[in-house]
Amino acid sequence: MKSHIGPHRRERGFSLIELTIAMTLTLVIMGVACTLLARSLNIRTRANQNADSLADAQRALNIMSREIASAGFNLIDNGIVTGDTGTDVNGNSSLRIRSNLNKFLPSATSTARNGIGTAGSDQNEDVKYFILKANQTNLLVRHDEYIVPGGQSTVLANRLDSLRIHYYSQKLTYSSTGCDITGASLSEVSPSAAKYLVLAVCVQLRAVGTPGSPGYQPATNVLLVSDVSLRNSNLAIY
Repeated sequence: MKSHIGPHRRERGFSLIELTIAMTLTLVIMGVACTLLARSLNIRTRANQNADSLADAQRALNIMSREIASAGFNLIDNGIVTGDTGTDVNGNSSLRIRSNLNKFLPSATSTARNGIGTAGSDQNEDVKYFILKANQTNLLVRHDEYIVPGGQSTVLANRLDSLRIHYYSQKLTYSSTGCDITGASLSEVSPSAAKYLVLAVCVQLRAVGTPGSPGYQPATNVLLVSDVSLRNSNLAIY
């Protein structure tokens, strides 16, 4: 019996041209994937920075509101030091307040209970808030004059755009537009006559992504506002 064996089958591999094309396509795909990943990480980083900026501003505003409300405690005025309160050349407000918090504190010294000015004992009784420009950003600073000899400053928030403080004789209504309040129902009064303050903190959020790309968010300003009643200025209860 004769057997018939057909021709051997030739096993073909990839040609050099095919390998070159495959490698080129692989590199292109990897490049696009890396670009998208890097862009996503940048967007996430900026979004986190924006969230941190807002959180810092909100915490700072809460601290200021709580301390300002106690201004004038055990004093004969509203506690605002008018000679060290005002507006700087950039339109940002500064505010200095005083209060005798140790008046009825048994553990405090007689000097601390009967006045303001004892370093180490009268902390939180003479405080100033102001904006300090540093490293291309605005810092919201709290300076405590008597926490230690010579005083001490603390940064409450960074990356602020502006701080505006408005002074009124009583509670009012207003609108918030841009980086400040508008349309106030009352005229402002001098800081020494104020019984009601409106604090307006503006935070500028940077753009996220690039125009036309997925997830793009343009730069915008967020205004945080707090109303503060100076409860030690014979202010009516609202």
